This record gives sequence, structure tokens and C-alpha cells, in this order.
Amino acid sequence: MRRNLLTAGAATLVLAVLTGIIYPFAVWAIGQGAFNYRANGSFIKNAKGQVVGSALIGQEFLDAKGNPLGQYFQPRPSAAGTGYTANASGATNLGPGDPRLVGFIPGLNAVDLNGNPSSSNPFATPADPYCVPTDSKTGNPVISPSAGQQYAKNPDGTYVCDSNTVPERAIAYRQLNGLDPRAIVPVDAVTASFSGLDPDISVANAELQVGRVAKARNLPVPTVAGLVSSHTDSRLLGVIGEKTINVLDLNLALDKTQS
Repeated sequence: MRRNLLTAGAATLVLAVLTGIIYPFAVWAIGQGAFNYRANGSFIKNAKGQVVGSALIGQEFLDAKGNPLGQYFQPRPSAAGTGYTANASGATNLGPGDPRLVGFIPGLNAVDLNGNPSSSNPFATPADPYCVPTDSKTGNPVISPSAGQQYAKNPDGTYVCDSNTVPERAIAYRQLNGLDPRAIVPVDAVTASFSGLDPDISVANAELQVGRVAKARNLPVPTVAGLVSSHTDSRLLGVIGEKTINVLDLNLALDKTQS
């Protein structure tokens, strides 16, 4: 019995040293030696050497009122906390027919003022035929209308639409970038990533923002377009996925151009 206890104790001690000390130290040493940049958070520094973010986590470029800054490229929407909150990583997990994602679409999920299936959207506005109205008190989207529900309305009498639906995001994107109301919008410009922290946008998304950024910074369009091209990352192994652009890296290059 005593012999068995000693054997078990020795095995426990050896495993504790191997898995609790040697293995973690080996992983740390390899990470610091071979992958120092990635192992320490992939931090990005500005021209002054100050850490301004991580290449792995996106961030917003907004003014004090929460509006997009015209002189910067904008990232994709985020469902992580209030937007790119690292400790709240996650997606909305909304189904493809959820009105909070796609709006109220006749023939799919549209309902009348009492919440019954409808062949038209009674909340439609001239700008957004798929409008999901918001509650007048809470501002939350009303996806289950019922008799007596109080809706928020604009001065012209139209419903205030939930700004987080894909149709509303597409409208805001076109307006921000001075695009035609019927212009096709890249999917990453109106949908959040699975993690909510994606730091990259598609090349198509960046190219549609070039004109706005160039105008806001009083730079030639070719100059800004050239930065987009030079900061485009290739597909993984040359064949997997799509070409992407790290928004923070691109915006820092813009600042450096005008410094």
C-alpha cells in the first residue's frame, strides 16, 4: 500500500512539473523566440511608437457623438458589446429570416399592426420598404407588433426604423460614401463577423470608401486608392479565402501620409 502511494505521488509530481512548468515554459519560449509579434498581442504602433490597437481586433473610428469619421476608412459592423468590445466577443446569432437582421419582408416575415402575417409591410418608409419600427419609449426594435404598441416616429410621420437591420445599414453606408441609392453594397459592410472583432474589410468595401476619405482629407483619389492597394493582404496560402485589408493599418498609413 505504501509503495503504491509513493508511486502515485511520484507520478503526480512528475506530471505536475511537466504540464505545469516545463510545457508552459517551452510554449512561452517558442512563442517569444519564433512568434514574438503574435504571441504578445500583435500590437500596432503609430508613428510615435505608441500602441494604438491590435492587428487581431477591430476598432471603431467615430466622433464624440458616435458618428463615423469621414477621414477614416470604416470597419464592418460589430455585435460585440457596444462595438468591438474584446471581452464581449460574439455574434447576434440571428436567423436568416429574423426581422432584426433583414427587416420585414413581404412574403417572408412581414406582419400587420396586430402581429398577423401580412402581404405588405405597414411600417415601410420611402427610404426603407423593409423598415422594422422602434418602440417610442425604449428605442428597441418591435418585431412582434400588437394592438396598443407605441412606435417612435419622425417629424414627417414616418416610422423610425431600427438602424441595425441590413437594409438600414445599407442605406447609411450609401449615404456616408455618397453612393447611388441603388448601389450594391458589400456584405461585410452591413453584417457583423462571427466574433464581432474582425479587424479586416474586403477590397470592394475599401474601394467604395476611397472617394469619401480622399475628399475629407483633401487628397487625390489615386493616392488613397494606392494606399488601399499597397495595404491589401493576400489570400491565405494564396488560395484560401479572399483578399482583405486591415482597417487600422490602412488608417495609420493615411495619417502618416499627411504627417
